[in-house]
Amino acid sequence: MIISVASGKGGTGKTTVAVNLALALQADQAVQFLDCDVEEPNAHFFLKPQIKESQDVFTLIPEIDESRCNYCGKCGQVCAYHALAVVKGAVLVFSELCHGCGACSLLCPEKAIREVGKRIGVIESGRAGEMAFLQGRLDIGQAMSPPLIRALKKRLDPGRTVIIDAPPGTSCPVIESVRRSDFCLLVTEPTPFGLHDLELAAATAKEMKIPCGVVINRASLGNGDGKIRDFCAAEEIPVLMTIPFDRKIAEAYSRGQTILEAFPAYREKFLELFERVWKIGS
Repeated sequence: MIISVASGKGGTGKTTVAVNLALALQADQAVQFLDCDVEEPNAHFFLKPQIKESQDVFTLIPEIDESRCNYCGKCGQVCAYHALAVVKGAVLVFSELCHGCGACSLLCPEKAIREVGKRIGVIESGRAGEMAFLQGRLDIGQAMSPPLIRALKKRLDPGRTVIIDAPPGTSCPVIESVRRSDFCLLVTEPTPFGLHDLELAAATAKEMKIPCGVVINRASLGNGDGKIRDFCAAEEIPVLMTIPFDRKIAEAYSRGQTILEAFPAYREKFLELFERVWKIGS
C-alpha cells in the first residue's frame, strides 16, 4: 500500500505523522520511506538513516548547434514554457523555465537542437533500522522539483508498505508526490490557516480521486477542533486520529526524538491509524 502524507499548510506536523507511522509499522512489515519534500527534506533528522548510495539526477535542456540554426523561430513558437527566445542572430535558452519536454528538438526543421543533461539534485538511499529510506535533495538555485520527485518515485518498492512524506502546499510538487497513492493522509491543525489549507488539500485529493482522511495535530489548540470536524463531516472525510497539543511532544521534537521514542504507548495509536487507512484505502 502506498500512503502519502500531505498537509496543504507547512508546519502542521506532516513529517511527524509520516515518520511515526513508518516506525510503528516497521516491526510488523516491510516499510519503505520516501521523503519527497526535496526542497527541505527533514525526515532524516528523526529516522537517522545510514546513507549508503547517492545518485545525481539530471533533466534534459536544449543546446543549440549554431552552425545549423537559421534562426527561423520555430523552437520559440512550440515551447509552451517560453524557455527559448529567438532574437537576431541568436537563440536564448532559459534553462530555469525548461520542463524537458523535448518539443523544440523534435520539431526543429534544421535539427539544430540537441538535449543535454543538467544536474538538478541528488537521490540518497540507505536504511533506518529495517526500513528502506530514500530522500531527494534539490540543488540550490533550481526552480523545479517535480523532475527530481519523479526520479525518486521510480525507486518505489511495490513489495513494501510505502510512506511518502510530501511537500507542503497544493502545487506541482505535491501533485507529483501523491500521484498514484492508495491513500492520502491530510495533516492539519485547529487554526484558521490550518482549516483554510486543509480545504485546498482535500479538494486536491478529491480532484485526483485519491481516498483521504484527516489527522488533527495539536488538537484543542485555540478551540478550533470543532470547525475542522464540521468541515470533515460536511465533506465526508473521516478524522482518523488526533494528537494533543502537548508541550512534552514539542520538547521531544526539538531534541530530534520521535513521538514513539518519547512515548512508546503511541505505537498502538499509530497502528490503529494504519488499520483505519487500510480499511478505507484497500
